[in-house]
Amino acid sequence: MRTGITTHVLDLIQGLPGSNILVELWQYKGKERLLLSSARTNDDGRVEQPLLHELVPGEFELVFHLKDYWQSTKTANVLFETVPIRFHVKVGEPHYHIPLLLSAWGYQTYRGS
Repeated sequence: MRTGITTHVLDLIQGLPGSNILVELWQYKGKERLLLSSARTNDDGRVEQPLLHELVPGEFELVFHLKDYWQSTKTANVLFETVPIRFHVKVGEPHYHIPLLLSAWGYQTYRGS
């Protein structure tokens, strides 16, 4: 069984995984925002190791830094250079997979498996 927080990125324009994208995981504790980890997506668009190995209840945010990625794919006129996805982890949950599906003018996310 998988544990922790995992993610992947799919580029809907190119029809390919989003590779070499910096992803940060932040946790919110009251008004405090703590950087827990960061990693880059691999050639398959996945962060290879969980960004957090053991889940704890609370509010978290994944931040996807897309500017360099868009430049590397020569995608012009993009709206989002950074995408934050804030979510709440509930008690007793072992794994959250939060994918990012992106295009130049929008994005979509969901809780995957």
